[in-house]
Amino acid sequence: MMKIRIQAIIDTDNQKSIIEDIACLERDELTAETLGLTLNDAKVISAEIQRKMIKHQMKDFICHHRFCLCCGAVHHIKGYNTLNYRTLFGKIILENPRLETCQCQPQSQSSFSPISSILTEHISPGLSYLEAKWASLVSYGQTVKLLEEVLPLEAHPSSIFNNLKNVSTRLEAEVGEEKYAYIEGCQRDWNQLPRPDTPITVCLDGGYVHAREGNNRKAGWFEVIVGKSMQEDHDPKRFGYVANYEKKPKRKLYEMLHAQGLQLNQDIIL
Repeated sequence: MMKIRIQAIIDTDNQKSIIEDIACLERDELTAETLGLTLNDAKVISAEIQRKMIKHQMKDFICHHRFCLCCGAVHHIKGYNTLNYRTLFGKIILENPRLETCQCQPQSQSSFSPISSILTEHISPGLSYLEAKWASLVSYGQTVKLLEEVLPLEAHPSSIFNNLKNVSTRLEAEVGEEKYAYIEGCQRDWNQLPRPDTPITVCLDGGYVHAREGNNRKAGWFEVIVGKSMQEDHDPKRFGYVANYEKKPKRKLYEMLHAQGLQLNQDIIL
């Protein structure tokens, strides 16, 4: 019988090192299945490391914000509530104190929450990225299965849908304004534009997709236009939009081509 104890040593500026027990692994006779870490071992260890890390991070963060930056007075705790935060390694329930503001300076509020000011979203950037990326490639249900298969968390299709919607809305807001045309000048100027160094292939296609809601063909289906540009020594770029709702189709095609490094000439006038 072999036992492997895993511990974490936490060093801070104002106190001695803290040792936290993470996990204890037991191994009997060596087999292919017991060699090294199993997927379940990795899930347990990573989840426990995160739990211990966050406990000390929150303690240090609150202690730092207990004192007024102007006069050094202590911010008294007005009360507590809980904050649910979803991460790659499980959902964390944080104890979220609300501190009274100091009266040494005029304040618009009588209290504030330092944790809420940092964690404006209830999902970590890493988990938000994976949910949005995988949900754009496979169904919400398959995304749930993939996440739960490799990470120590519980996922739900509705949460993934809401997160993907929020990410797409944010990205949509970052797209520039639509223009009638994205090339300036006349035919003479266009003839003087340099040709791309390597061949570029631009593919456009479309199709109909069944909507989440709606029973008839008109309401239950929508047309999607997609595109892809490919160039040697460059990663392919893609774009897509729903034809009936898109307000910036030229802008999205232009952004895709511009990101590829293509200098628009007379052969491509949007």
